[in-house]
Amino acid sequence: MDFPSRRSVVMATHGMVAASQPLAAQAGLDILKAGGNAADAAVATAAMLNVVEPMSTGIGGDCFALIYEAKTGRIRALNGSGRSPYAATIATIRERGFKTMPARGFLPVTVPGTVAGWSDLLQTCGTMSLGRVLQPAIAYARDGFPVSELIARGWTASVSKLAADPAAAATYLINGRAPKPGEVFRQPDLAHTLQQIADGGPEAFYRGEIARKIVEHSRQNGGLLDLADFADHTSTWSEPISITYHGVQIHECPPNGQGMVALLALNMIQNDNLNALGYDSPDYLHLMIEAMKLAFADGYRYVADPDLSPAPLADLLSAEHARERRSLVDMQRAMMGPLFDYGSDTVYLTVVDRDHNAVSFINSLYMGFGSGVVVPGTGIALQNRGALFSLNPNHANALAPHKRPYHTIIPAMATKDGKLLMSFGVMGGFMQPQGHFQVVANVVDFGMNPQQALDAPRFRYDAGYKVAVESAVGEKSCAELRKRGHDLAVSPLDPTFGGGQIIMVHPESNALMGGSDPRKDGCAVGW
Repeated sequence: MDFPSRRSVVMATHGMVAASQPLAAQAGLDILKAGGNAADAAVATAAMLNVVEPMSTGIGGDCFALIYEAKTGRIRALNGSGRSPYAATIATIRERGFKTMPARGFLPVTVPGTVAGWSDLLQTCGTMSLGRVLQPAIAYARDGFPVSELIARGWTASVSKLAADPAAAATYLINGRAPKPGEVFRQPDLAHTLQQIADGGPEAFYRGEIARKIVEHSRQNGGLLDLADFADHTSTWSEPISITYHGVQIHECPPNGQGMVALLALNMIQNDNLNALGYDSPDYLHLMIEAMKLAFADGYRYVADPDLSPAPLADLLSAEHARERRSLVDMQRAMMGPLFDYGSDTVYLTVVDRDHNAVSFINSLYMGFGSGVVVPGTGIALQNRGALFSLNPNHANALAPHKRPYHTIIPAMATKDGKLLMSFGVMGGFMQPQGHFQVVANVVDFGMNPQQALDAPRFRYDAGYKVAVESAVGEKSCAELRKRGHDLAVSPLDPTFGGGQIIMVHPESNALMGGSDPRKDGCAVGW
């Protein structure tokens, strides 16, 4: 299947970075050229994205990573997500008058895990210091960067949120407006904070002046954070979860991330011949949408902090469970799916170095500029990841003290015969497992190259019967989907359908092949 791509695949032999903003991709590539490995370049790229795409990511948020070690073929999972405050309880939130978790202000703020995640990734897998790889981001925050087009659009969408918080408005707005495309934007407070981290490491963030400023601001604004919440934060290393799909092993991080949702959906269609259904056909789209609904239903039931509510992963990822769920799909009638709201501001990046070590990395504030809270004098926008907790005490993902919430951000990898096939991901809240599902099918079933797999039109299941497809999907397919009961919207190409990056290893030459999503400002760069 050849989907007409909008750009060529990027080819290289010595290393490659793919990210959602070109300056960030170049920062990572410069680290590779200076002798750094994939882990070093990933952190440099992520830090730069904090500067150039601040509504999506930063040190006020969380991160996850998958790391492939070329010498051994081993893949490790890094969970850099933070936990709720020790003072956070369902009763406390309800006493404040909320029936569900709020999305703005300090109550949904969990401890930011990014800085510890960056440090742990470098200490375990890198060759450079945190101080070294943060230098490009510090320079651009201090001296300024020209705002790119789609980032400017996303920034503008958050103006009202930023305007509601004095420190956010002072830090991220210019006379009450977002910066325009091409306008040079400087972040001196963030530059200073990043330099503190470069000099003092994670201790400066979790046990030093930065933590004290965040906690003080929380206390002044009705938040629940305490210094103990920061001092007790740790990242977690774990084994990835995986399935074999049509001869390719697909790897995801285990819960509290939602990577299992993508694996559940892929498992359900193991015995379906997608080529026979036909790409972009109503049968293909209907099957994929219905499988996603069932996978999300399982995810909502089971994805939670594994230390407190472990999911029965062996059973969920079994062939028997896949057959049972697949049997519920009526190919002529859409089913009612689970309901949820979107939060889609995240960054995804991937790096493969000269030795074919790879890092699949995702960093996020959750919704645009997270909670809408910026800590005065720091440049730090705080995430609102706690908004995903349930206030149902009987739910696996129920809010509790010092607990990680359901997490949308999920990096992914694919291997074949134990060797790296591709490092990939698709950002975008609950679009992420849907993006993984569709990208894997594009590559494995339809034989697309990385750029084709990202350029191809996507569907996005929203809630209930609601689903959106991009306008490149044929009118006949859209009409048939509506006939089968889908509440269908047709939308132009935009970031709500996810923003992906892929680096693939050529099966014959071992050259690196990179693709970058046209729905974002980014690119793949190599040398």
